[in-house]
Amino acid sequence: MNQPDWKVSWLQIKESFTGQEAWKPILVILLMVFNWSFEAIKWRVLVKHIQPISFFTSFKAILSGLSVSLALNTPNGAGEYVGRVLYVKEGNRIRTIAITFVGSISQLIITLLMGTIGLFILNSYFDEVAATSLPFSIIWLDAIMYLVLSATVALSVLYFKISWLIKLLERIPIIKKYSFFIQKLEEFGAAELLKVLLLSLARYVIFVVQYLLLLQLFKVEISLATSIWLITAMFLALAIVPTIALAELGIRGKLSIYIFGLFSSNTLGIVLTASTIWLINLVVPAVAGSLFILGIKLFRNR
Repeated sequence: MNQPDWKVSWLQIKESFTGQEAWKPILVILLMVFNWSFEAIKWRVLVKHIQPISFFTSFKAILSGLSVSLALNTPNGAGEYVGRVLYVKEGNRIRTIAITFVGSISQLIITLLMGTIGLFILNSYFDEVAATSLPFSIIWLDAIMYLVLSATVALSVLYFKISWLIKLLERIPIIKKYSFFIQKLEEFGAAELLKVLLLSLARYVIFVVQYLLLLQLFKVEISLATSIWLITAMFLALAIVPTIALAELGIRGKLSIYIFGLFSSNTLGIVLTASTIWLINLVVPAVAGSLFILGIKLFRNR
């Protein structure tokens, strides 16, 4: 541990769990339930074009997807698609993957958009300290900002024009042969896509609030406004950097130290925040999802 006073920080952190801030980890766990509930609502909105499902079925599918993603150690959560399609009829599964992809794109748009805003706001601070403490060139940061902004605009246009895009793709002979699997994407209108995007925004806000609560709990003393924009920058980095489930914790830890370390010397608190977020938002629901998958297997065996 490179932090000289880490023992003092550790004592302060332990006291937080029994003092006036003991409600914060409980709230973080409750917010995790709301987070995946919003994702379940979002998936249900999307999948109804293929097969109507209940909220509870959608919720089980979401958690099962997390479980499969963690078990298969797939890059950037790609295994979630496999777990989710277990809850739709066999003839609908490939089409469901295409529908689910729309939800992933909506979440990515929100992450890119908020991350870009965060970088622009933080840029003024980086300009001040670039010559002394930043471990990278400010020119690179400017280039990344405008590149991500361009990608966000392009992705947003394609997202809201997805029906037009699918019709265009169906004119390509090779794709036309398999158009049955993507035809349902033509049904999405702007109002419905906006609803999905707002649900993604709600999830994003929950992620940010969770992070803020844990930063406070673990005594990472950074102002509220700065913390929010640092969190958006970190989520942006996590979206861009390819990761696999089991390696994500280490990458989260390093990115957190790299980003939040510019404003706080409490390395222990920064790492604990990143680790706890990963544990509560991924591992705990993945364990629950594995129980749902086990239930499917037992039911089929019977």
